[in-house]
Amino acid sequence: MESGAGKHWTEEEVKALLSVWSEKSIRKQLHGTLRNKGIFIYIAKRLQELGVCRDWKQCRAKYKNLKYEYRTVKYAHNSGDATKTMKFFHDLDDILQYEPVTQLTEDENGRCSATEIQNISEGFCFCFFSI
Repeated sequence: MESGAGKHWTEEEVKALLSVWSEKSIRKQLHGTLRNKGIFIYIAKRLQELGVCRDWKQCRAKYKNLKYEYRTVKYAHNSGDATKTMKFFHDLDDILQYEPVTQLTEDENGRCSATEIQNISEGFCFCFFSI
């Protein structure tokens, strides 16, 4: 079976990924863990059942790329730039709009800590640190 390595994702493949990703149990697992190889193995298996032959690494990479692009567009919109767009933005917004965002803060001793903030409609918090 061909893994599809190096092959661009078709619109149908992305729609299938979004369909699986939109399931509440999948969203919860993706949010609840950093070590998520097992979840992406499961997602790849589900996609295979839908006729999409992608391995877990490809699914994870596409997930990360879509999420990054979504956040970039969402941040632009919240900053007043409504011209920035992406394919599947509305689908991703349905999935990600209420996902908590982790905010990193630095204390007076230079130690970092992470705090979850609720991302409702204010946009995203980008924190920059001086080293």
